[in-house]
Amino acid sequence: MSLATRESIVSPLSNFTERLGSTLVRRPFYHGLGWLAFFGILVILQLQAGEYSIGLVLVNELITIVVFMVVVYTNLLFLFPNYLKPGRFWIYLAALIGLSVIFTPMELVIKYFLFSYREQVQVDLLNNMEAYFLGNFLIGGVSSMGKIMTDWIAENRKKQEVENETMQSELRFLKSQINPHFLFNTLNSLYALTLKKSDKAPDIVIKLSEMMRYMLYECNEPQVPLRKEINYLRNYLDLERLRQREGIDITLEVKGQVVDQQIAPLLLIPFLENSFKHGINAAIRGGFVHAVLQVEQKSIHFELENTKGNVLPRSPDAARPSGGIGLVNVRRRLELLYPNRHQLEITETPSTYAVHLNLIL
Repeated sequence: MSLATRESIVSPLSNFTERLGSTLVRRPFYHGLGWLAFFGILVILQLQAGEYSIGLVLVNELITIVVFMVVVYTNLLFLFPNYLKPGRFWIYLAALIGLSVIFTPMELVIKYFLFSYREQVQVDLLNNMEAYFLGNFLIGGVSSMGKIMTDWIAENRKKQEVENETMQSELRFLKSQINPHFLFNTLNSLYALTLKKSDKAPDIVIKLSEMMRYMLYECNEPQVPLRKEINYLRNYLDLERLRQREGIDITLEVKGQVVDQQIAPLLLIPFLENSFKHGINAAIRGGFVHAVLQVEQKSIHFELENTKGNVLPRSPDAARPSGGIGLVNVRRRLELLYPNRHQLEITETPSTYAVHLNLIL
């Protein structure tokens, strides 16, 4: 088969598939399918009664379905949007009753003359006038309830989409504040070491490049493997050991088994940053930063304690430290990413600062 022949066959088939897919997602198709199913149910129920022939049943139920459709769409397109409003329920109810009062006699008259050759059918019509009226009224009421439910679902979905987009935008903003904050501090230290021509500078560059690779290429997902986040913390502490003065005790102990757990990226690093910026760096003499990460299958417990400088308590009107934004951000990220699944406790004494975080992954 030539290429031109193959394309002449595939192209119409592709076009037909696209048109079919477009048709299937349209509301009229689903409405039509629903009415067809309803018509089939009515026909089956009438045939099971065994009183009339299949031809008579098909015609009778076709008229019934047409009247139902007129009642439903008149209600949905006119009565529902114009009268079903707060304070106007009784007006709407009266209008729906009036709609049934108008179309029920019309349906009965059409069927009465159409089946004039069957006296028993005419008798049944006259004896069941109330049932026909009730059926038309109920189908209108059911269509209103269905409309209310679909509108509620659509509104909730739209609201959820807006909330999700707002949350994602806020998370992106908070995350963008964390990365430059760390880079600014580290580059300052690197600059100081290069001025001194320190042998530590190349090691810092290597560590920093590894951390930047993680931040730029692996932290763009909502969650990352916990083992990579731990490795990032270790690199950060290695970097701090290189640039801190002698006598500083810096440890990170990981307990438990790290396998396939996932965590939001850069969630723990602000605590470590704070321990150095407002703790060790503010102290006159040596100090310590001790971190312990207890890993469970579906949760983690993070503990951090560090010494701090002896500073006087700030007045309520004093400006917040420049590094305070880190803890503000991490609290907000926890609220957004782990609602009702985290517990954060921060305690402070005159000489130490401690963080306890329980997190359900």
